[in-house]
Amino acid sequence: MSVGLIALLDDIAGIAKIAAASVDDIAGQAARAGAKAAGVVIDDAAVTPRYVVGFDASRELPIVRKIAVGSLRNKLLFLLPAALMLSILAPWAITPLLMMGGAYLCFEGAEKVAEAVLLRHPPESRRIRTLAVDPRTMEDDKVSGAIKTDFILSAEIMAITLAAVPPGPVYVQALVLAIVATGITILVYGGVALIVKADDVGLAMARSDRTSWFGRTSAIVGRALVLGMPHFLKVLGVVGTAAMIWVGGGIIVHAMAGYGLTGIEHLIASVAAPAAQTVPALAEMVSWIVTATGSGIFGLLLGACLIPLAKYIVTPLWKTLRNRHDRSIGA
Repeated sequence: MSVGLIALLDDIAGIAKIAAASVDDIAGQAARAGAKAAGVVIDDAAVTPRYVVGFDASRELPIVRKIAVGSLRNKLLFLLPAALMLSILAPWAITPLLMMGGAYLCFEGAEKVAEAVLLRHPPESRRIRTLAVDPRTMEDDKVSGAIKTDFILSAEIMAITLAAVPPGPVYVQALVLAIVATGITILVYGGVALIVKADDVGLAMARSDRTSWFGRTSAIVGRALVLGMPHFLKVLGVVGTAAMIWVGGGIIVHAMAGYGLTGIEHLIASVAAPAAQTVPALAEMVSWIVTATGSGIFGLLLGACLIPLAKYIVTPLWKTLRNRHDRSIGA
């Protein structure tokens, strides 16, 4: 009896070790996949704060919370099952879809660069908009628009994550996708909540009692927050745009190499390797910077080529199809 019990305990211990290893493997895969989606995450964090502009301070966090819930619903209820079905039924389609998403990121990033350089549009805060009179309706419209925009970015995040997960059991892929989806949503919208309330916190700190050293220090930090947040948001927007172009370009370059079109990837590598050797102590960092820069240049050129295609072909075609759809419904 004692021998059987020892054998049973040994089997349980073995199963526990396997389970622990599986958990570690899932966590490691989630971390690696989430890191590859970092560029889209930065842009998501840069875009979202604009949706609370113009609202009372008391509504800022509720709006962010609504968008976060919608984002998580996008990822877990719609995109995760779709990604798993795609992985099971048509794994060959993952790379082409990923390339389409990468091209969209390049297009979006290049369009933002073109607008900033050519100054065709006034800054967001100076545009004249026709807003709904009812604050609740205006808030619902903003949240709905933010969730729709988030769906596109979330789809790209899930596609990048799925492509980064090695082949394995479906439950492992599902867990990795769920962990990345939840973690990124918390990271993005937790950061957005801190950003949109930073000026209020800074204002409260600036008004603190200045009779003590701590009060004077808090007042200085508060004024720095109030004055610095607009500049920080501008920098975050620039970083988000650069990240979109770099990530999109990198996706296209890597996918093309997978199809045998290795010229651009080899060209970037031929520049990155010698550059890394010039600074041995920072070789990996230098190689990454050069590779990201090369991917970004390619992404910017690709996005610039896609702008007229989208403006003169895709957008008119989409409007035509939508008008036909609306007329068919009206009939």
